Amino acid sequence: MADIQNQAAFLDSLKRNNDKIRDDRANAIAEDAQLMYKRETEDLALSLKRLKREQENMLDMSPADANSLVLASDFDAKDYVAKDLEMAVKIRNLEIKLELAKKRYAYLFGAKIEEL
Repeated sequence: MADIQNQAAFLDSLKRNNDKIRDDRANAIAEDAQLMYKRETEDLALSLKRLKREQENMLDMSPADANSLVLASDFDAKDYVAKDLEMAVKIRNLEIKLELAKKRYAYLFGAKIEEL
C-alpha cells in the first residue's frame, strides 16, 4: 500500500515543495495571460481587416447591381467624406493599437505573433 500511495497524484500534490507550487502557479498565470493577449491581438487584427473592407466597400457606387450607379442627386458628398475620414481615423488607431499589442506580446512572452 505504501508504493501505491507514493505514486498517487493527490499525495504527490500534497508533498510538493513551495518552489514547485509557486512554479505551477506562475506557469498557469503566464499561460492564461499569454492566451488572452494573443486572442486580443487577433481580435484587433480582425477588426482592422473588417474596417478596411468596409471602407473599400464605400467605393462601390452601384447599389443594386454592377450596371447601376447612385444618382448624382442621391449622393451626399459631405456625408461620404465625413464617414470616410472617420473610418480612416478608426483604422489608424487600430493599426497603432495592433502594432503596440504585437510589441508588448513579444516583450512580455518572448514570442512573436505572426502576421494576422
